[in-house]
Amino acid sequence: MIKAHFQVDADGKFNTIELTGHADSGEYGHDIVCAAVSAVVATCINALTSVAHVKPYEEADNEQGGFIRVTKIGPDHDSQIICQTLLDGLMSIQQQYGQYLEVKMFN
Repeated sequence: MIKAHFQVDADGKFNTIELTGHADSGEYGHDIVCAAVSAVVATCINALTSVAHVKPYEEADNEQGGFIRVTKIGPDHDSQIICQTLLDGLMSIQQQYGQYLEVKMFN
């Protein structure tokens, strides 16, 4: 199961996004949940840089896979909208494939 955790500050602004685990919804290369989650997360990170013009700090385990943490997300409007869009996208995936993806928010 992929666990997506969003941490917000006291004002409700996103400051950390962390994803861990594997969906295991299909064979390697044919896992549609993994592909969907990977696509929306990569799009979010790229948009933070190209649209919001911020460079968040990103940690990933490229050797083992199944881990990414994004911090230093800008408090600006564009960065927050991009993160909200990621949350919305992951929630949509969770609606259909909840046995493979868990999305939670923390403050």
